[in-house]
Amino acid sequence: MASQSVLLIISGSIAAYKSLELIRRLRERGDHVQGVLTRGGAQFITPLAVSSLTGSPTYTDLFSLKDEVEMGHIRLVRDADVVLVAPASADIIAKMAAGLADDLATTALLAADIPIIIAPAMNVKMWEHAATQANIATLKARGVQVIEGVAGDMACGEVGSGRMAEPTIIAEFLHNQPEPLAGLHAIVTAGATQEPIDPVRYITNHSSGKQGYAIAQALSLAGAKVTLISGRTALPCPAGVTRIEVESADAMLAACEQALPADIAICTAAVADWKVADAATQKIKKSDAAPNLKLVENVDILHALSHHASRPKLVIGFAAETENLLEHAKEKRNRKGCDWIIANDVSGGCVFGQDDNEVTILTADDLQTLPRMSKKAVANEITRKIIATMEK
Repeated sequence: MASQSVLLIISGSIAAYKSLELIRRLRERGDHVQGVLTRGGAQFITPLAVSSLTGSPTYTDLFSLKDEVEMGHIRLVRDADVVLVAPASADIIAKMAAGLADDLATTALLAADIPIIIAPAMNVKMWEHAATQANIATLKARGVQVIEGVAGDMACGEVGSGRMAEPTIIAEFLHNQPEPLAGLHAIVTAGATQEPIDPVRYITNHSSGKQGYAIAQALSLAGAKVTLISGRTALPCPAGVTRIEVESADAMLAACEQALPADIAICTAAVADWKVADAATQKIKKSDAAPNLKLVENVDILHALSHHASRPKLVIGFAAETENLLEHAKEKRNRKGCDWIIANDVSGGCVFGQDDNEVTILTADDLQTLPRMSKKAVANEITRKIIATMEK
């Protein structure tokens, strides 16, 4: 599995000292680790020790104004690919099962819309207690993955199950998750194109590329080989993804065709519909007469891929609309010849450049509207639907 961003929550257990070794093992695999230390965890190791190994600030206090401004609890989970609670004490497991949110760690967990993995660590009697086992069953039913503890001598002097799994085992677990899209190639377009007016000016739009980049990352984590063809954006390339940077719509289409064959194509890029027919070769001076720009229709990348001789099995487009969302999206799906259209309402500045999105996925025989959520969560939902479709 490609390297990933791990939000590591360290709760109150003597096994907390093992988390330092765990951080080393994850960093060796190329993972970015962001640490959160509970009040109990801080009784065993210090924030400085965690930060020294992660290379990032370690967060502890939900009500720290500085932390909330720079890295709020929502931001913590939005910037991560997975949440790992190691060690997971009986206390934090009970809070997770009950949905409590009384500190930074539990608040972040309740806000998480990404995979959660826990590595329990506690006294054998606490582990075997009916309440703990019921809480574990509840979490498993909600999709939380549990790395079972091991039997052996415990810090309290007793012997039995409840010891946290070794750091190497936990790191291996994170990097051996199922990869249902392994062996498949996905092309993702993202960002905004730039159509030149002259050497210093161009036509573009407000797209940040965040949704496309999140989709590329989610597909890569699911095992796909991902080629990200990106227009203008300030975003870093997702781990494990091959990025090709382009400017114009013509260049983006050429890059897409060169990347074929592919099994999946997802066109999230905000491609300019028009370009200047005869872009000036020299800068147009302000002192000159105002230019009379003749616009011509640009290439249609989604249509081209949907009708290509090497057409991917699944072609997905995006429809950014400001009115009559579903009506325009259905018409676009039919006109372009793609398999799905993912529609979103971009009116009022609530999507472009933002971290959240609200989309409706339209297929030939289905319509699914997702509630407003982070773009990373939207990417995960789209990827899950792609996995189900490709498995068929």
